[in-house]
Amino acid sequence: MAKKKPVLRGKKTVPGKTVKKETTAPVRTGGEKPVILITNDDGVTAPGIMNLVEAVKDLGKIVVVAPDKPQSGMGHAITIWQPLRLHKVHVFGDIEAYACTGTPVDCVKLAVDKVLHRKPDLCLSGINHGANHSINVIYSGTMSAAVEAAIESIPSAGFSLLDYNIEADFTGAKKYARMVVEKMLSTDLDKHTVFNVNVPSVPEELLNGLMICKQAYAKYEEDFVERVDPNGRKYYWLTGEFVNFDKGTDTDVWALANNYVSVVPVQFDLTNYVLKAKLQKLWQS
Repeated sequence: MAKKKPVLRGKKTVPGKTVKKETTAPVRTGGEKPVILITNDDGVTAPGIMNLVEAVKDLGKIVVVAPDKPQSGMGHAITIWQPLRLHKVHVFGDIEAYACTGTPVDCVKLAVDKVLHRKPDLCLSGINHGANHSINVIYSGTMSAAVEAAIESIPSAGFSLLDYNIEADFTGAKKYARMVVEKMLSTDLDKHTVFNVNVPSVPEELLNGLMICKQAYAKYEEDFVERVDPNGRKYYWLTGEFVNFDKGTDTDVWALANNYVSVVPVQFDLTNYVLKAKLQKLWQS
């Protein structure tokens, strides 16, 4: 199968037309750099967030608010039955950073209300250890933080590297995270914009560029393995196989399989507008 031409590839958007690379942060009205909030779901000391901060630290005023422990798979959970705490940490040099006892979504909420006392210009989440393509966006703490920012009218992006290894090579992910952020800062985006960005786990030189695509219809065919603990009580361990039901060449799963960095614009409005229009004709009197 021939490779599908991406919408964006490397430094070019169309053959022969080169996009000027930004090397400094765009300046906001009044001469200030944009404020960029960074969070994640792997914890404030995870290698992924370290690499994300390193990739964009000169593009604006960076503030980090991230969980104090791993929060993978938390989805859009918020903390309501116990107090939240923020602790200042010094893990990013002179960059202001806090560890939060709550979920990734809690981190965004607290950052806006109690740390920044304003909405940042961008919110970045990641870089996650492991894929967040297709259906994973629903369960992902990484993406839920980004979606929460978009709900709060903050353009955002979640970044994930398809490698769960704690010693994963983030070289390519850093390069493309910076590229996406530069494009976000130089584009007049809707305030509710949120991007889901996934990076294949291959050497940087094998990455084919950015591909703007749709979320694939792919999911885990799950199975719960039944076991017995030393006390004779049953317990269950979630397992499963990832199955791609979408054979299109315009999906994130296809892009990643062909060494493209997938960029999917997602939204928090879950309304099925096609069905809505149909039912308004069939059901409404």
